[in-house]
Amino acid sequence: QVQLVESGGDLVQPGGSLRLSCAASGLSFDYYSIAWFRQAPGKEREQVSCISSNDGSTYYADSMKGRFTISRDNAKNTVYLQMNSLKPEDTAVYYCAAAAVFCGIASREYDYWGQGTQVTVSS
Repeated sequence: QVQLVESGGDLVQPGGSLRLSCAASGLSFDYYSIAWFRQAPGKEREQVSCISSNDGSTYYADSMKGRFTISRDNAKNTVYLQMNSLKPEDTAVYYCAAAAVFCGIASREYDYWGQGTQVTVSS
């Protein structure tokens, strides 16, 4: 049984930082690209970042470049999302998702999803 479990969400002030974790089990982690998506109330789910399975290439949505960093530790079957300089508009539920082989943009390209972790940026 495949499981993706996110953690690290919290309430943080604007300008603050958080590190999200996505722990995977039940799959050959090395062969999966892992992405972070987010969904704010009343908005569509959007991809935040992705890290590929083969060479560890990373991808970011334009609004996250320079603020967010994605990384993976294959020995721990875990992907991290370091989020700095957080803004109120970053408030959302953050999900991690796994896709065989490559980083796709669309949600439908991902095979497995976590349950999400809430990030709230507010003073």
